[in-house]
Amino acid sequence: MDKVKFGIIGVGNMGSGHLGFFQSGKIKNGEVAAIADTNPEKLVAAREKCLGKYVCYASGEELIDKADVDAVIVAVPHYDHPRLSIRALEKGLNVICEKPAGVYTKQVKEMNAVAERCNGLFTMMYNQRTNPLYIKMHDIVKNGEIGEIRRVNWIITNWFRTQFYYDSGSWRATWKGEGGGVLLNQCPHQLDLLQWICGMPNKVRAFCHFGKWHNIETEDDVTAYLEFPNGATGAFITSTADSPGTNRFEILGSRGKIVCEKDTLTVSRLHTDLQEFLMTEKSGFAEPEHTEEVIPQSGDNPQHVGILNNFANAVLGLEPLYVDGREGICCVELMDAMLLSAWQGREVSLPIDDDVYYEELKKHIASSKEKSGKDILIDNSMSYGGTK
Repeated sequence: MDKVKFGIIGVGNMGSGHLGFFQSGKIKNGEVAAIADTNPEKLVAAREKCLGKYVCYASGEELIDKADVDAVIVAVPHYDHPRLSIRALEKGLNVICEKPAGVYTKQVKEMNAVAERCNGLFTMMYNQRTNPLYIKMHDIVKNGEIGEIRRVNWIITNWFRTQFYYDSGSWRATWKGEGGGVLLNQCPHQLDLLQWICGMPNKVRAFCHFGKWHNIETEDDVTAYLEFPNGATGAFITSTADSPGTNRFEILGSRGKIVCEKDTLTVSRLHTDLQEFLMTEKSGFAEPEHTEEVIPQSGDNPQHVGILNNFANAVLGLEPLYVDGREGICCVELMDAMLLSAWQGREVSLPIDDDVYYEELKKHIASSKEKSGKDILIDNSMSYGGTK
């Protein structure tokens, strides 16, 4: 094939954004052949936007079963990510799944098992892995340049959302429709980066506030304490109600420290091992000497476009995938652990008990209330994020 033919399942805020990337010619080796949405109004709007160029289907299932496509982008509400991805993979299609991989680990494990045995390529829309600063952080840590990790802190509160945002979708910020709030909607990229760069913690104690600042069911304010297998500790803080917000990611190691903030990396490299200096230095207030390197944002940060181009090229055999879709479970594991910890008021060990979490989630789904009103398409171009 010369170009990969894509089907886009879901033409709401994210799906219509992806459609725009193809229409503007930003995806060199890919083209849209079909679109699908269960909402007739959204489908009509998308058809008009693309001047009727694509075959339209009334459901993702119909597109998967009937459309002449090589790959699909699954951009529907979270609960349906695994179900539709599984169906597409079993049909022999290549799949890009929007974040998160799912709402609960049990369903994501089922999806990963199918991905293991099927031939199609499978990736997650983890667009922040294309950011040069996060790639640099990953390389510095994995190369051992700052030694063994001692502490990880990420405060990511530049997700400010109004009540209008939450009211724009009947499914938004409901347990039944979305399955979570700021953790599941806004933070999958950061939680993915945290585990990609630092590894998975093995203990979590989280305090999640549900509808603290907005009239919603789910969490809009979270403070979580993390412990890692080597004894390192960390904090993850997020909210959709802070303005101005903060995005600061710092990693302290035994040989230095990295701080990522405002599109800049600051790398401090110690001249000696931190613990050794701490135990042997004869002065009470001395600190180890260090050199500091400031690395500004440079080069391309293609985000969604980067993932889409990489995926199309990988399908054509031109380059390897940036992201193995099966890694999506790590982010879901972290989100679920934080919610379970808050619900049960206790420390949670990872990996979590899939059944315990699912049973707790079902209780919240049972009490979830339907929201009235029409779903509204809103401009989400401001939400694509970075390191600012």
